[in-house]
Amino acid sequence: MIELSPAQRRAFRAQAHHLHPVVSVAGNGLTPAVLKEIDHALQAHELIKIRVYGDDRALRESILTTVCAELGAAAVQHIGKTLIVWREKREQEASKAPGSDKPKKSIAKAKSAKALSSHRGLASLKKKAGQKKDYWFSAPGKGPRRHSDDA
Repeated sequence: MIELSPAQRRAFRAQAHHLHPVVSVAGNGLTPAVLKEIDHALQAHELIKIRVYGDDRALRESILTTVCAELGAAAVQHIGKTLIVWREKREQEASKAPGSDKPKKSIAKAKSAKALSSHRGLASLKKKAGQKKDYWFSAPGKGPRRHSDDA
């Protein structure tokens, strides 16, 4: 179980003020499935509120200490039927990631007009200065020049 300084606890209480409970502990108590859900919520959010339904204050205290001891979290606050718990995000291990064997997809290239025009601009900078593009047709306005003297 992690111990927090009073300043850290005050800061976490202020951050948690606007949060809603993400996990509820009801009549079945603290089951392994509920512990797993709390673990996932802590991994995703770090700071969570847990709602415990029941009128026994001692039971709520024991749930808070069990959660903190099992998951390596810190108890921030216990007020009424709401528990506030914090744990720093853990690094994901490569062996636990089920999709790590699959090759990753390449990032899709932007297809907006702005992105395409900027890509074309970069490509034109990369071309050699003296190289001209060969057309199989004459470009408009680029045909042989006629002088007014010849007409």
